[in-house]
Amino acid sequence: MPATSPSAPPAAASRPGRVGASGGSAMVVPFARALELLGVFSPQERWLGNRELAERTGLPPSTVARITRTLVQLELLVHDPAQRHYRLAAAVLALGYGAIFNADAQRVARSAMRGFAHEHRLHVLLGSRDRLDVIVLESASSPLSPIDIDLHAGVRMGIATSVLGWALLAALPELERYYLLDGVQRRMPRDWARIRRRCSEAVAQVYQTGWCTTPGDGNPEIAMLAAPLQVEGHAPMVLACVGASQQLARARVDRELGPRLLALAAQIQAGCLA
Repeated sequence: MPATSPSAPPAAASRPGRVGASGGSAMVVPFARALELLGVFSPQERWLGNRELAERTGLPPSTVARITRTLVQLELLVHDPAQRHYRLAAAVLALGYGAIFNADAQRVARSAMRGFAHEHRLHVLLGSRDRLDVIVLESASSPLSPIDIDLHAGVRMGIATSVLGWALLAALPELERYYLLDGVQRRMPRDWARIRRRCSEAVAQVYQTGWCTTPGDGNPEIAMLAAPLQVEGHAPMVLACVGASQQLARARVDRELGPRLLALAAQIQAGCLA
């Protein structure tokens, strides 16, 4: 569905603690940073020290040290004093059960996406945010698509460097968007000017049309079209279709594919609420 926020697209990423957010859009930054830190742990890296956590999050070491001490006190992290490393505690499992709720949206979306993909001979994706990435939750492909690409569930794309990410950013509250872009700026300082411009242009396009597309200087053979999907009770998601550039020509997107993608989002939204 088209984003309805009246906020202007981000001209620059402000510090996340800045004032000016209103009402429900305000975000508790220390809490967000704690969740970001918890998200760094993985089955491949069960034990991490403060230095590794600081490197992976881009947060100052002193901030990481304060957060890990707090998380140990809350029994969300286990501390090994001898190794000076941390791992996730069993209590963190409870936080993951909320993600199961998204299974309803995926189930509703699956058949609708398959129909869209076959009708238009495209690849269709459903994604959601995971830290500074968009992770593909569902994918559907037409065997008649002229391009063969592997965009299976689990594929990640940068939230500030992909069409899916731009559409998702447009659906977020302004302060949350600034916070995420601040993290991108810390991790990619050399490319930040270009990334900021692309994000600003794409968010503005979503506000104007309801969707955003691959920029003109992107891959000359592959094009993408993406739109936010917001379902009550779910984290913001994004729908996208991918195809050959000639399939997603500007005229066809404006006349047919863009409105049809918005209609697909509305269909999924209604199905989740039924």
